[in-house]
Amino acid sequence: MPDPTTPKDDRRKTGEGRWPFGHRAPTPAGDQPAAPSGLTPWDKVQLARHPHRPHTLDYVRGLCEDFIELHGDRRFGDDAAIVGGLARFDGQTVMIIGHQKGRDARENARRNFAMPRPEGYRKALRLFNHAEKFGFPVLCFIDTPGADPSTQSEERGQGNAIAENILAMAGLKVPIIATVIGEGGSGGALAIGVSDRLLMLEHAIYSVASPEGSAAILWRDSSKAPDAARAMRITAQDLYELGVIDAIIPEPEGGAHLDAAAAIAAVRSALRQHLTELLQLDIERLLDARYAKYRAIGRFQEGQRHLLAQATDRTRASL
Repeated sequence: MPDPTTPKDDRRKTGEGRWPFGHRAPTPAGDQPAAPSGLTPWDKVQLARHPHRPHTLDYVRGLCEDFIELHGDRRFGDDAAIVGGLARFDGQTVMIIGHQKGRDARENARRNFAMPRPEGYRKALRLFNHAEKFGFPVLCFIDTPGADPSTQSEERGQGNAIAENILAMAGLKVPIIATVIGEGGSGGALAIGVSDRLLMLEHAIYSVASPEGSAAILWRDSSKAPDAARAMRITAQDLYELGVIDAIIPEPEGGAHLDAAAAIAAVRSALRQHLTELLQLDIERLLDARYAKYRAIGRFQEGQRHLLAQATDRTRASL
């Protein structure tokens, strides 16, 4: 809250009280311990979920000017778990879309812990189409444990809403850059994650299911989540090695939650570089490259099948 003893003009100069979109990332206190080196995948899961990591609106505030938030899907209502709107980034008008977590219990309840409902994804789809109509590049920020699993969301067409977004993004005729800034959980992340460039912060995660959920399915024991996190290869380093993501954005020592300003600056540099490259491509080349990117992701599994087939042939030949 602004200090009531501070003159209004001074508060305007410092920007206090002018950010109406939830709480800002807290300024770190001095002498906080840095995260240890040699982090395990489970350690990175904990860092990705850290409540003090900067969220989408923190990045918007630090990266962009003249942000105008747009609301509603024009069908059912507005979903605060997904925020989006127009802004200026490096002098270029862009469409911003991202998941938004809360800073406290009340805001998390309002934003449903960044688990979007169908109206959130349909709002995102409306903004995708708006960006395409006017030729605005799209910047997506991914930070969700997954889509809302409630009965009400299923009744309103959750799966269909996610599928429609994936289909639309695959053919969207503007550059798309998606950045995983925390958790990238399941279809809830993929619904705004089909992009020309997929970036991840150093300690972010991107997975088909949560480690706890996977452990419960595989071993009927969610306490084995650390083993699941290691087996699933959900860290930025693993996914870069597999060719799923295009770049890793370094975080400040100890994690983004310890120095939000430095993390935002690193994201700015990466977005500027990739957006400059994508804006040089014509639409046909852009769409061809996007299609080829996603067609190539399964090559590792195909390679394993090829090696297995060769081994089977050798075995048969030796009989």
